[in-house]
Amino acid sequence: MVELKQIPGGNSGLSDIQISMLRLFDQGISETDTLKLRRILMDYFDKELQSELEKVLEKKQHSEDDYHKMLSDDNFMIK
Repeated sequence: MVELKQIPGGNSGLSDIQISMLRLFDQGISETDTLKLRRILMDYFDKELQSELEKVLEKKQHSEDDYHKMLSDDNFMIK
């Protein structure tokens, strides 16, 4: 069983989800299942990141030409 070091004040320094994950992996799940869970988590965070990126891109309204200038012109100023 995973033993969590207690920090004064009752906080282990880990979030509830981190503690749950430690307990899950302490159950002796197979390497195959571990890899499946890692893929699920990676897919989840990829979708979250893509969603955030879409919001930023929509807000910034940069054109393709702007991106080319950003990459090639050290003096490019964003409007």
